[in-house]
Amino acid sequence: MIIQLIVDRLKQLIPALLGVALVTFLLVHLIPGDPVALLAGDRASPETIAAVKTRYGLDQPIVVQLFYYLKNIAMGDLGQSLRFRIPVTELILQHLWPTALLMIMTILITIPCAIILAALAASHQDRPLDHAIRAFSVAGIAIPVFWIGIVLARIFSVQLGWFPVAGFGEGLWDNVYHLVLPSITLAIGIVPVLARNLRASLLEMMEADFVTAARSKGVPESYIFKRHVFMNALIPNLQLFGVIVAFLFGGTIVVEKVFAIPGIGQLLISSILGRDYYVVLGLTFFFAVFTMLVMLIVDLVSMLIDPRLRS
Repeated sequence: MIIQLIVDRLKQLIPALLGVALVTFLLVHLIPGDPVALLAGDRASPETIAAVKTRYGLDQPIVVQLFYYLKNIAMGDLGQSLRFRIPVTELILQHLWPTALLMIMTILITIPCAIILAALAASHQDRPLDHAIRAFSVAGIAIPVFWIGIVLARIFSVQLGWFPVAGFGEGLWDNVYHLVLPSITLAIGIVPVLARNLRASLLEMMEADFVTAARSKGVPESYIFKRHVFMNALIPNLQLFGVIVAFLFGGTIVVEKVFAIPGIGQLLISSILGRDYYVVLGLTFFFAVFTMLVMLIVDLVSMLIDPRLRS
């Protein structure tokens, strides 16, 4: 069953990625401005601009450009950056580590915080603690991520001096140290969503018939919660968590800009402003592949947790 799921998802992956590549290609080419003229500068002669366009195939009709772009993608070639003059794949790999580490740290903060808050809220339903957690959830969802990052940087970096205000540092531990505030910033925006949904699922499971039957048999509450309530409430929230992780790349764009982290988000912003078509296209394609792989992993984990999904 698991192998069949992987095969089916891979079959769906090809047309989905083709559609993403097609739509992104057309949208990128609708961006105003000439990337070659912007790259060459105001003093570049028309002959120089024409030569650069010929070199990168930008003088061809858009249909021809699209054909060669899709052909190159099928061969694993995302093109070459107009600005950096290196392959897009190499450029993405150079900026991938800061974003990947930021996402890992955010997930490590998010999971335990969301579980603890949801469990406390569910076990103290309609009590002051539950109301406080729900108020925090509403505030976390409503407040913009960039504002949270600015406030945290102002308090813990500028005033207290506990953490760096910007940058990525050198070496693993220095990297982690620089990403503490950015990861907390992202987690504050994600934890409320997961905590609210997990709380609702826990309350629903706590009123289920099989839980009532277990209580009637004298099963300890701690065992009921761990074995029956939590595991059954985890499945729908696991799907939501997968969606959040998939879209976490989008959240890192804002945070990386606020804290000047040299990751994928910074690369995307600079590429859009610089009309670096192939980098924008390559990053979008990379995001699409990452999203589909994350959702595949979530489905596999869900099947391992709940045997009913295997049938």
